[in-house]
Amino acid sequence: MKRIKNILIRPSISIKQALKKMDEAGKKILLIVDAKRKILGVVTDGDIRKWILKNRSLDQSVSLVMNSNPVILKEGFLKEEAKQIMLTQAIDCIPIVDLESKVISAIWWLDIFNNKFKMHKAVNSPVVIMAGGEGSRLSPLTNILPKALLPVGEKPIIELIMDRFMEYGSNDFYLSVNYKANILKAYFSDNKHSFRIEYIDESKPLGTIGSLHLLKNKLKKTFFVSNCDILIDADYSDIHKFHKESKNCITLVVSMKHYTIPYGICEIEKGGVLKRINEKPEYDLLVNTGLYLVEPKMLNLIPKDTFYNMTDLINDCLKENQKVGVYPVSEKCWLDMGQWQELHNMLKRFEVK
Repeated sequence: MKRIKNILIRPSISIKQALKKMDEAGKKILLIVDAKRKILGVVTDGDIRKWILKNRSLDQSVSLVMNSNPVILKEGFLKEEAKQIMLTQAIDCIPIVDLESKVISAIWWLDIFNNKFKMHKAVNSPVVIMAGGEGSRLSPLTNILPKALLPVGEKPIIELIMDRFMEYGSNDFYLSVNYKANILKAYFSDNKHSFRIEYIDESKPLGTIGSLHLLKNKLKKTFFVSNCDILIDADYSDIHKFHKESKNCITLVVSMKHYTIPYGICEIEKGGVLKRINEKPEYDLLVNTGLYLVEPKMLNLIPKDTFYNMTDLINDCLKENQKVGVYPVSEKCWLDMGQWQELHNMLKRFEVK
């Protein structure tokens, strides 16, 4: 019971509370039980994602998104039985119940396979990492090093990003560089690595993606674009699958963010008449994380040698009646180090003192 205590929830809590609980537990599944711990269903991050994409309220009961007929194992199950279920149905966690259907434990993918098999599928997509910015918000550190080389533990952030993509079979990297480019190139030149790197050299700052014009004849299949100061703890193969099934030209990976305004907000009518005061209103927003999937034909929209941002590409894409989609992840899945507080939070997550 000890290992599953933090993923047991009651059906009366809201979807918003369930998402927060998922983040706190560091798991992507919750087990929904009644007062006697009898299993009623399970909810995964994927279930909540589908709900968000339907533009439904997160204040509604989690019972509305749960799978009320989950795969379970009875106490005394055979390990081979669990193995076959996980392999055939790609399930990360299976609840274990007693004869009265009370949850007593759970078995996880790593309990069966350790690191011998990957649950996710390979993607093998090229990855473009935008590493040319000055990182002025992290000055004075970036007066010495390019932002992409700021260390998080024993590795710089850019190498952690690359390691994450390599877990999904992506080994071809294009690094867009400008500010302190020689230092970045020297780092990879002096360190052995198993991936392929090609540099996109900006002769001048071209915005967040202006340099991608130089890849117009090189990238022939769907590719990832990532900022150099973020880590996304999500299933990249599922993001890729969602992008393809949705037939998007661009997919933005977005994060749920919950904000509480710590003041009473005044709503006024014409003439300065107070209509009402909303005390400490709360908002749930989808925030752009800086990770994208892009179809190669979109490179044709990027002008040559012109300052051009990702927002420009997205707007131009929409003007062309091309489909742009979003793939939501939870707040804890997005690690950002673009500002001092975010950098501190990332170091804390990696237990770096």
